[in-house]
Amino acid sequence: MTIQECYQAMGGDFAQMRERLCSDTLIERFIIKFLDDDSYDLLCRAVREGRHEEAFRAAHTLKGVSANLGLTRLLTSVEKMTELLRSPSDAIPAEAAVLMEEVERDYAWTVRVIRTYLDSAGRSKAPAENQS
Repeated sequence: MTIQECYQAMGGDFAQMRERLCSDTLIERFIIKFLDDDSYDLLCRAVREGRHEEAFRAAHTLKGVSANLGLTRLLTSVEKMTELLRSPSDAIPAEAAVLMEEVERDYAWTVRVIRTYLDSAGRSKAPAENQS
């Protein structure tokens, strides 16, 4: 699997990344760093514990990371979650449960495809502990 095929499989925008970084090696480096980003775990924990402000910050961070890496599929779902959590409130809106399922699905898919790419390229990365 090539890095371009990885992006196609995970519903990402490879052309955007190629234009931005100009190098498959740099794209790969940033995709590997994505696996170490903890904003998804923070989002899961904050939603589960009902911490609205922390959930918003984590969703907003994950949205930015997804946008910067051209992870379009994940960006779409986390963007909806970010907007839902944007409202000033102390409570997590009830609709967050449905959106969180979408974010979880898209995040898991993205990570699975990245790991498959790394395995196929002989660059296995040890599985990160998922705290969610």
